[in-house]
Amino acid sequence: MATGGKAAAAARVPVPLFAGVAVLGAGAMGRGIAHAAATAGYPTWLHDADEAQLRRATAGVEATMDKGVQLGKLGTAERDAALARIRAAPRLADAVRHAGLVVEAVPESLELKRTLFGAVAELVPRGVTLATNTSSLSIGAMAAGLPAPERFAGLHFFNPVHRMALVEVVRGPRTGPNTLARCLAFARDLGKEPIVVNDSPGFASSRLGVALGLEAIRMVEAGVASPADIDKAMELGYRHAMGPLRVTDLVGLDVRLGIARHLHETLGAGAFRPPALLERMVAEGKLGKKSGQGFYTWDGS
Repeated sequence: MATGGKAAAAARVPVPLFAGVAVLGAGAMGRGIAHAAATAGYPTWLHDADEAQLRRATAGVEATMDKGVQLGKLGTAERDAALARIRAAPRLADAVRHAGLVVEAVPESLELKRTLFGAVAELVPRGVTLATNTSSLSIGAMAAGLPAPERFAGLHFFNPVHRMALVEVVRGPRTGPNTLARCLAFARDLGKEPIVVNDSPGFASSRLGVALGLEAIRMVEAGVASPADIDKAMELGYRHAMGPLRVTDLVGLDVRLGIARHLHETLGAGAFRPPALLERMVAEGKLGKKSGQGFYTWDGS
């Protein structure tokens, strides 16, 4: 699950694929992608219209890198160089001005993402690669109406980005072969293991992961076992690195609910019908780690 350590990071730094990377959205995923890009040697602009969120994100990146130094996974000089590559950009135009790759990581709303990419398309040349970190929404629908849709693809990272090896590179109906090749190369530059998935609801990982997670929630709802024991069954019995309910807490119950609703609507499969327990927990504000309470209690560390 680790991304390769100090030797790999040092090997990646000299020849960046893009002159700069703009990451749009400073939530958990956006700051994680910015962290990974900067560590791999890319000048990185992190954008969020909420300046307080932007400050929290940059502080969070620094804290994660500090922990990496403490654990011996990152050298002090490497940390300092990576932090110097990250620039906070409250204005969208400043974020994308020097970017060869723009990665969007805003909340899972097709309308929001399409509006944002429409604004980006007016600010960058047609040769700039555009990518979305969506975990389930249609790449084709997002690229519809954009100039040069062949430059658009999905780059679906996993949380926490600095630790998770997988990146789904999602090929939309009009994604060009050069765009696909650049996205694969970028993922490998970050020390990740990319897979190629065609544009389909939930792609590969979300479709499988959500189905497992929703069934685990139904088991809690039915009193089959405790969340901890259900997770342990998958961790020890099937060698999953983390059980489906802990994963749900880390992803966010609200995010998982949104994906489940989308998959249920688009695929019409009963397996993706959101359990009543999930609906109730989200309504009560029990969103997982980010709220401090989900299937587990989190202390914020």
